[in-house]
Amino acid sequence: MKNVALSSPKKYCFLVFLFLPGIRALAQDSVMVKDTMPKVDIGEITVHRPALKKGMILVPLTMIAYGALSLDNGELKAIDREVKEELWLEKSHKPLKIDNYLQWAPAAAVYGLNAVGIKGRHNFKDRSIIYGMSMAFMSGTVFATKHLSKQLRPDDSNNQSFPSGHTANAFAGAEFLRREYWDTSPWIGVAGYAVAGITGYLRMYNNRHWMSDVVAGAGVGILSTNLAYYLYPTVKKVFSGKKENNSNIVAPFYNQGAVGLSLVHNF
Repeated sequence: MKNVALSSPKKYCFLVFLFLPGIRALAQDSVMVKDTMPKVDIGEITVHRPALKKGMILVPLTMIAYGALSLDNGELKAIDREVKEELWLEKSHKPLKIDNYLQWAPAAAVYGLNAVGIKGRHNFKDRSIIYGMSMAFMSGTVFATKHLSKQLRPDDSNNQSFPSGHTANAFAGAEFLRREYWDTSPWIGVAGYAVAGITGYLRMYNNRHWMSDVVAGAGVGILSTNLAYYLYPTVKKVFSGKKENNSNIVAPFYNQGAVGLSLVHNF
């Protein structure tokens, strides 16, 4: 049995660390997994908190862990090189640019379906905030991790390869689509995941990412959306309080490369 040396442990725990507050909240309630959707009462408004399933955490975390381990694991790196040889070196072709647009298709489908009268689980305001939270989690994690890992791209263009941002964006949108339309038809979600999978494949086909980058990016995207759905009822409860002299402000922020959402509450 081979011993794998971890030359930089920070690389392997960084992604999990970024998601730790949300993961901890999920884990605390993991014993309350139900098929029905628990409710959070906000005055006259009732917000449905999604039912918890272990797969919401374990599957994307496993994908992220695989990608993180590949940064220093020789055997996993060999798999990346074999995939590159199969998709790029053995079959010379021009890169395609459709993945730059395809990554947005699953999320766009949510608004497109609503526009033609096929209603999803949430109204325009709620789903937009949920999607915004997912994008904040996803983009902040991808941006920070790229600069921490400094993984060289397969085409040697730069060292911003890990994880794949296109793939993370596509899978965040696919999970968004699935959760909004699961009650209408599970096949809508399947279609969204198929598009996201094609996006990830094209990132490798275009020699822009290693397979491990794509796997980790998909995990980041799925986990980001799941955290957004789980945390949104709490966020909505905070901002629905109508006490005198109280005010709440939420806004996106960008600071030295970090992106996210800021919250200001005046008591």
